Formats: sequence, C-alpha cells, structure tokens
Amino acid sequence: MQDSKPRLPDDIKGEIKRTTIILERSEREFIESLIADGKEPGIKPLISKMLEIYRSMNIEDWRFPGEYYWGISRIVFVNVELINILTQQVPTEQLCEVGNQMGNALKISIQSTLGVDASVPENWEAIFKRLKVQGFGDFYLKDKFLLLKTPFIHDCEMWRGLMEGLLDVDLETRNSVPPLVFEIKTNKATKV
Repeated sequence: MQDSKPRLPDDIKGEIKRTTIILERSEREFIESLIADGKEPGIKPLISKMLEIYRSMNIEDWRFPGEYYWGISRIVFVNVELINILTQQVPTEQLCEVGNQMGNALKISIQSTLGVDASVPENWEAIFKRLKVQGFGDFYLKDKFLLLKTPFIHDCEMWRGLMEGLLDVDLETRNSVPPLVFEIKTNKATKV
C-alpha cells in the first residue's frame, strides 16, 4: 500500500515551513505576468530573490521615501546618464585618479558594512556580488583578468582607477570598451 503523503528528501525534513500570503488581485496579476513573460521562473524563486535583495541591501533600515542606507553609505537611485554627464566633466588626465579616490571610498564602505578586506582576493566574489546588486555592473575574475560587463560608468580609465583603489591592485587595460578587461599586474596586499 502506498503512503498518500508526499515524501520529502531526508536533508530538508523539518526545514520546510509553509507561509500563506494573501495578495491583492493587481499584485497577483503582476506576478503572473512576470512568470508568463519569462522574466521570473515562478513565485517561489521571485520571493526568494526579493528576500535576498532585501537582506543584502539592509532594506529593513531604510527610511522611506528617499533615505536609503547600506551600512555607513547612503544609496541613491540615479539615472546612469546623470553619472556619465558628471564624469565627462573630469579632465581626461585626472580620470584614473578620480576613479582611485572613488575606489578608496568604496573600500571603506565595503569594509565597514560587509566586514571584509577588499584587498584580499578571497573576498572579491562577495564584493563583486555586492557591486552587481548596487548596479555597478557584472564582474568576473578569470585567471589574472578582471572582466566588467555592463558598467554604469562609460570611461575605462575611471574604472581602472576605481578597481585599483578598491582592490589594492595594479591593473593594465586590455579592452577599453564593454566588456572592459583588465589584467591584474600586482596585488599590493599579496605582492603577486
């Protein structure tokens, strides 16, 4: 005789709790349209993704509307076009140095909020994940190359300076249009 109860794998028994959420019709229709359009695979993955972003961005500490903080840093949602207009005002010979100053400021923010040293390569994946969530772009590390897809700032030299300041490395530009590619020449923290 077969058991009528569904069997759960042993490794997740006792971990599953069911929660019922009552959604407004418009909310349910919105979620269903995301799933139907292929933007989301299902309601559970959507909610899991929302919770991950909520946790990683410290949204519980945000003061709506308009005051969003991630640790010590204020988060501002701004059009990329505005950032690029601002960066275009920086003289060409100062782009790398301005980027370096930005990277150093970002290093302090990440260290105080995530509690990780950005100069340690073992921490880079967590840092790249954080930067992606914040909209900086998609970062990949392949051997001694740092790749940046979809950067929010268009200038390669500013990115070189930013990443050098953040990660405490020396970089050489290998591709100056997206995807940006930088070769890691030395890691000042590990002298590699």
